[in-house]
Amino acid sequence: MSLGFSLALFILSVVSIALSVLGIGLFTTPAVTHLVRMHADQRRHFARDWAGMDVPRPYRPLPPVTSMGSVVERWTRLMRDPATWRDLAWLLTDSVVGFVSALFPPALIAYGIEGFVIMAGVWRAVQHEYWYAFIPVEGFGTATLCACLGAVLITLSLFVNPSFIQGHFVIVKAMISPSRGAQLEQRVEHLYETRHDAVDSSAAELRRIERDLHDGAQARLVSMGMSLGTIEALVEKDPAQAKKLIAQARQNSADALTELRDLVRGIHPPVLAERGLGDAARALALRMPAPVETEVELDGRFAEPVESAAYFAVSELLTNAAKHARAERVWLDIHYSEDAGGVLRIAVTDDGRGGADITKGTGMEGIERRLRQFDGILAVSSPPGGPTMVTMEIPCARTSGPGVPGSPRRP
Repeated sequence: MSLGFSLALFILSVVSIALSVLGIGLFTTPAVTHLVRMHADQRRHFARDWAGMDVPRPYRPLPPVTSMGSVVERWTRLMRDPATWRDLAWLLTDSVVGFVSALFPPALIAYGIEGFVIMAGVWRAVQHEYWYAFIPVEGFGTATLCACLGAVLITLSLFVNPSFIQGHFVIVKAMISPSRGAQLEQRVEHLYETRHDAVDSSAAELRRIERDLHDGAQARLVSMGMSLGTIEALVEKDPAQAKKLIAQARQNSADALTELRDLVRGIHPPVLAERGLGDAARALALRMPAPVETEVELDGRFAEPVESAAYFAVSELLTNAAKHARAERVWLDIHYSEDAGGVLRIAVTDDGRGGADITKGTGMEGIERRLRQFDGILAVSSPPGGPTMVTMEIPCARTSGPGVPGSPRRP
């Protein structure tokens, strides 16, 4: 497949780029390049599944096609993208070196099996005319030697073939991975986006606090001030009415204090600060109208921004399950793994009507923005009719708990 498909794509790409002089390539080059990138993405997938290698995508975003000018701009960006030319070089290399490195492992096993086939009786038809490696097939004795050599080759393939497969994907990673400069550029762009997301989230949170203060506690305090002015005027003329207004002012002050406490809890819930993410998530589950089964395995605490982002993401997802999905049952799983430096994994599953879409509504987009600030990811599986499963992963390290130097142990 490497020899045929990679070589065909290389020839198509070269011809399409050459036809750009006539204007035809302006339309064909993006389509051919898309096929090339699909082929490269498939090889990246194989590298991850077969060799455990992560080969990042280095491609720059392309503008949508809306006019002839955008067609030229799209072609220009493709030609200026270094990844386009690295893919071309890889196609040519893959059609030769990649083909050999991919063909050798099955060929070695097949050649070993051939030795047993010769001993099984084929030697009678090929004797005095056939060599198996360095063994001339002259009779049953030499056919037995062929089987012995075949066994050695098959045994050898168990040790050699993984190295050939690994070497094949080493070539893939070396040729179609982004360069260090491109990786730094992508990282800067990602940090630029997440910084804007963080600023937008902070601004939205400030607006929410201002709105809640204005509509709630501030209104009650203004009302209490007006009541105190009326009381001052009535305290001598109508003491009974003044007492009623004093009681009302006392109630307004208590309500304002309650709203201020609720507002502070919304910023950072006390249970999250005191008990950590696990207990805070369990407290959230208990307040849901639909029954929530929780499975939490967290030993220790995490950075406060991580716990806060995870807490409000779980809160949003549980609310969505009860409000929009009309779920009768919800499952919440929170685990921490030490893999790759530490990953916090959260899954919320419900038996609702499904059809959740991350591109519709602001709730899911808000969760994704929260997670992007920590290089986290959000995955949604929600076919029509359900069930819906939302999975979140946040790379992070424990700040306290088992295995963290100087951290307190749980009793």
